[in-house]
Amino acid sequence: MSERIPENVAEKLREIADQHADLAAQLLDVEILSDHRKVTSLSIKKAAIAPLVEQFESYESTLEQEQECNELLSGDDAELAAMAKEELPQINTKLAELTESIQKQLVTADEQSVGSVILEVRPGVGGDEAAIWAGDLKDMYVRFAGIRGWKIEDMGGTKDIIINIAGEGVWTNLGFESGTHQVKRVPATETQGRIHTSTATVAVLPEPEEVEIDLDPNDVKESITTSTGPGGQNVNKVATAVHLIHEPSGIEVRMQDTKSQAQNREKAWKLLRARLFEVQKAKIDAERAEARSSMIGSGNRAEKIRTYRYKDNLIVDHRISGNYNLSDTISGNMQPMMDQLIEAETARRLAEL
Repeated sequence: MSERIPENVAEKLREIADQHADLAAQLLDVEILSDHRKVTSLSIKKAAIAPLVEQFESYESTLEQEQECNELLSGDDAELAAMAKEELPQINTKLAELTESIQKQLVTADEQSVGSVILEVRPGVGGDEAAIWAGDLKDMYVRFAGIRGWKIEDMGGTKDIIINIAGEGVWTNLGFESGTHQVKRVPATETQGRIHTSTATVAVLPEPEEVEIDLDPNDVKESITTSTGPGGQNVNKVATAVHLIHEPSGIEVRMQDTKSQAQNREKAWKLLRARLFEVQKAKIDAERAEARSSMIGSGNRAEKIRTYRYKDNLIVDHRISGNYNLSDTISGNMQPMMDQLIEAETARRLAEL
């Protein structure tokens, strides 16, 4: 890695500094301050890039110190030249450290700015045990979110588990979870004590701003129906379920989580935007990646990313050389595993700078 930030990267950092100043100005706007959701979104984005901006300002200040020392070295004052010569090694060390830290933060800055995700868990192979396993995975994520202080909203779903998780760093951490999660354990229904293998698939969708996706409301067919499944008379007789079909892509969303048609509509549109964003992002990523796929975070649901072996109390993540304590991780302590995944992905991206 270079001991100085290349000029093209420095230009990108100056743009981020301008963005930080703009976000700070928006957060002082009276109209924006009255919109709680907007304030939360802008605050997360500002907090995500604040350390990067602060370090880049320190880097530029240190560069000025280096220039002053070099000028003194070529000057006529021998005493000042001697002091400058003594200071230069410390300045060079600081510049190298700042360069490394800034470039690491820069390659994850986009993920840090996403403050809300929609997480879907679906049972895979394994029948009833797969459905139980999907529920266990959801509980793991809910516990992890609780430890991180993130906001959790259950969005329901007739067959799948769908939850909205919001907070600082949510996409940076949970973005690695998309894929197939395999479990090897003795199911509660197994009388012979045999170990079964079951799977569940996880999809983590960054919740986009409305302006970030190409969605024309005229392309969406909306219908209101009565809800299906257990729940009493209201479920079967009152039309509160919202069914959306995005006709160009064929993406369908059905939401019947609440008795309120308005709330179901809001949740349905939120989920539709996230799913459409995933499709559009995948297309862009495929074009950029050419023939090369990312080691982490590809979102390919057919890819087995992790195995949970209950007999050995062990989790193996197949993308990194790390084994983790199963009972500790399932209880919500996912951060050590997340940190290693982030480190591996950061190293990969730095190699491409």
